Amino acid sequence: MKFLNYYINTFKGLSREAWMLSIVMLINRSGSMVLPFLGVYMTDHLKFSLENAGIVLSFYGIGSVVGSWLGGYLTDKFGEYYIQTWSLFLSAPIFLIIPFFPSVEMMAVLIFLQSTISDTFRPANSVAITKYARPENLTKAFSLNRMAINLGFSIGPALGGILSGISYNFLFVVNFIGAVIAGIIYVIFFRKRNKIFRERKKSETAQVIKKAGKSPYKDYPFLLYSFLCTVFAICFFQFFNTIPLFYKDVAKLSQSTIGFILGYSGFIIVLLEMPLVSIAERTMKISQILFAGVFLAGLSYLMLIFGSNIPWLIIAMTVLCVAEIWALPFMSTVTALRSENGNKGAYMGVNGIAFSFSFIITPFLGTYVVSRFGFDSLWIGSFSVLAISAVLLYIVVKKMLPAK
Repeated sequence: MKFLNYYINTFKGLSREAWMLSIVMLINRSGSMVLPFLGVYMTDHLKFSLENAGIVLSFYGIGSVVGSWLGGYLTDKFGEYYIQTWSLFLSAPIFLIIPFFPSVEMMAVLIFLQSTISDTFRPANSVAITKYARPENLTKAFSLNRMAINLGFSIGPALGGILSGISYNFLFVVNFIGAVIAGIIYVIFFRKRNKIFRERKKSETAQVIKKAGKSPYKDYPFLLYSFLCTVFAICFFQFFNTIPLFYKDVAKLSQSTIGFILGYSGFIIVLLEMPLVSIAERTMKISQILFAGVFLAGLSYLMLIFGSNIPWLIIAMTVLCVAEIWALPFMSTVTALRSENGNKGAYMGVNGIAFSFSFIITPFLGTYVVSRFGFDSLWIGSFSVLAISAVLLYIVVKKMLPAK
């Protein structure tokens, strides 16, 4: 009962808009079951080689980089409401088109297009969070949004594992439905609120004209920080690519079991994120929290060397979940604190690009290392890189935000 009361209290102070942004994200991500199964879909159903599957997944990353940059630029120019709306509605029909073009070349083109449109959503969504959240609740608002993402991913992969066992085409249909429903709910709730904020936006724009904010591309400490975020993301987002392949090829798990383990990760994050974020904010500085999160991510991969039975895989996934809780929301908070009113979209765009680069590099690098040297070499390398990155992030963030 005490834990339940504490858990509920961690949500206090969050605005209705922050909650609704998370609900929209939950609906959208509940339908997002293609990406975790995309590598398996291409190698198992389309009979692509491991290298070709990695190339196609890298095009997802290229589109994500373009979308993050474009989303940041367009958000500062037109506002986060319009960018989120068009991103949701334009990305939906592409999911239905993908199954009709099973060649490597067309898959690469369509995945690039889909990720470009979908990822314009991310900087706009991050700006919306900073817009509607109180400054003292900024990390909590980001955490609530991520909880929605992970709850969606706990539902999506579990359902995706079942549906893919029947037909992979169901994955694309459900993604389409999720994007459309999320778009409709978002427009209904935020259309009037966007009008209310329009006059305020005009006032902010006038202030920006008088005093333009600094460019993130000239903020060299922030660029170094973003590079380290990219290094972290390259290792961390093996969650979507090489980990499902490891479960399939080494642990010999069925598709439904893979889906349930991935879904378990989302459930654990939903259960623990707000309490762990609240505890971390009270007891540690942001630089210390990021060090702990990044190092634990490396440790979770190192654990995969020592076993592949289901209980051990669940323990390793739990460690990775704690790492994610103490890394990703605070990385967004650092970006928000570093930005100013007139350039939040640009800063969030750079932060999105930092993570999007991982979607280019991770699939190709991960599958290359596995095919040439095996999974153990990949896990040892990931641990080593993340341990070094944890130390460097601690130093950089401590200098960027000494008071935090």
